[in-house]
Amino acid sequence: MIDLKGNPFYLNEQQIKWVTDTLASMTLEEKAGQVFCPMGFASDDESLNHTVCEIGVGGMMYRPGLKAEIQRTHRKIQSMAKIPLLLAANTECGGNGLAVEGTTFGSPMAVAATGDAESAYRMGYVACAEGAALGLNWSFAPIVDIDREFHNPITNTRTFGSDPEMVIKCASRYMDAADENNVAVSIKHFPGDGVDERDQHILTSVNSLDCDEWMATYGKVYKTLIDKGAKTVMVGHIAQPAWTRRLRPDASRREALLPASLNKVLLTGLLRGELGFNGLISTDSSAMVGFTTAMPRRVAVPTAIAAGADVLLFNKSLEEDYAYLLEGVRSGILSVERLDEAVMRILAVKASLKLPEKQAAGTLVPGPEALDIVGCEKFRAWADEVVDRSVTLVHDRQNLLPISPKKYPRVYLNVIQKSTDPEDPMVLHWKKIFEDEGFEVTVRDRRVEITIGDFSDPSPSPEKAAMLYEMYRSVEEMKKNYDLYVYVANMQNASNNTTLRLNWNVTFGLGDDAPWLAAEIPVMMISTGYPYHLFDAPMVDTYINTYSAAPAFTKAAMDKIMGRSGFKGVSPMDPYCGKDYLKF
Repeated sequence: MIDLKGNPFYLNEQQIKWVTDTLASMTLEEKAGQVFCPMGFASDDESLNHTVCEIGVGGMMYRPGLKAEIQRTHRKIQSMAKIPLLLAANTECGGNGLAVEGTTFGSPMAVAATGDAESAYRMGYVACAEGAALGLNWSFAPIVDIDREFHNPITNTRTFGSDPEMVIKCASRYMDAADENNVAVSIKHFPGDGVDERDQHILTSVNSLDCDEWMATYGKVYKTLIDKGAKTVMVGHIAQPAWTRRLRPDASRREALLPASLNKVLLTGLLRGELGFNGLISTDSSAMVGFTTAMPRRVAVPTAIAAGADVLLFNKSLEEDYAYLLEGVRSGILSVERLDEAVMRILAVKASLKLPEKQAAGTLVPGPEALDIVGCEKFRAWADEVVDRSVTLVHDRQNLLPISPKKYPRVYLNVIQKSTDPEDPMVLHWKKIFEDEGFEVTVRDRRVEITIGDFSDPSPSPEKAAMLYEMYRSVEEMKKNYDLYVYVANMQNASNNTTLRLNWNVTFGLGDDAPWLAAEIPVMMISTGYPYHLFDAPMVDTYINTYSAAPAFTKAAMDKIMGRSGFKGVSPMDPYCGKDYLKF
């Protein structure tokens, strides 16, 4: 049973009548269309008419674009839609999740590093206010995963850290800001990412906690935010075998390892039953491998809705998935009653956001004048405050800081990132900011690879000759050339990764790229994206986390390194990776 008057809908009699009358008027085909929220790629009338009118999707999501163009497209599709659309975006870190001109706060972990949940309120307010100016009414945020496994390549800086209480505080304040802007949140990714070291984009990952520990951590987070009024929950392609087996003791191994997005026990028994969630359940992207490999897609599409999901997010082919869903109703995989329940919850969220009233008034998408708020001075000032308060000095065991060109005039700069080009923009950026401070900077050329033949080559290329010199000069010569070795680890979280680790370019174990010289000259590392590099660089005695590579964070880090500003950030996770020996 759906309680339309209760949490999180709180509908009045008129709104309930709209929900029930609308549902009663819909054909089976119209109901089937409502459960889909595809990615928006096109803006031409023909494509949009097919998606919005012929299939009749319930929502759409566009990736970030120019604010005026996104607003026009949103206005167009809302004017086409018979039933107003849920318009979504990944506004996890600010308004830049929908508009390229939008304000960014860096990352949720940067917000948590300020130690102040009000920073999360400001991030949520900016994200939802700027998004609403473009027509957004559904934020795929806040992320409420817990950063428990430092090897996880995708969760770390996207989370509010490893403390469930901090996650609750930050997510709760983000929700407050979303409510003020009449935007529905989607707390994600149930049953919780961050336990596994793997990525659900490329397999079904596993939340392996036992039931009691899960309830004390992830369960507490979800229960608190559900009770607070979260309208929607996004379900990941993540298994939770302990709860599956508690609620269904006869579950087979395969059933226990089903992703939550296809697992009726987790959706109906745990999320709806144990946690009491009455709102809308959306899957994460159904194009992810964690979903696609669980069962044939012809079966998976209707099974996701039959299991308890109300919205299927994204598609391989919308037309094919729509046909699979209708076929699933005809074959008995999905009952009409369950489909009706899913559509009723979709309509109830729309009613709770007053979308029918806005549709009647023509105000579903604001006018062009609303765009002035996007990237406004006030929001940029809020973001700058987070930048200043988040950059974290993990340790300075050698009392290196602050530095100056007088103390350390010659800097050897090594930027560790995917690109090995010394002319890469990020390398040139860091080189310039050190040079602007008055340092003489030598950049490590990470393109060069040395082979056995190069050692006996009488005429190596200039690049290889320089590398051979770097490798075989004496320690005393090296110390005469450089006063400070600076590593910038520009390794960013990204989906579809298997791991995120420092990979040194070394030759025959000589350690030319690694900090082999840490006992000879001072070494400092600045990590711009991944906060756990001490696992691979424990010999670095001055280590800084910025949680973002954005220019504002770069500037703040340099101000603090040079002593013009103090370090204020507090690690919202354990930068020593749970390894006590790394703290020595």
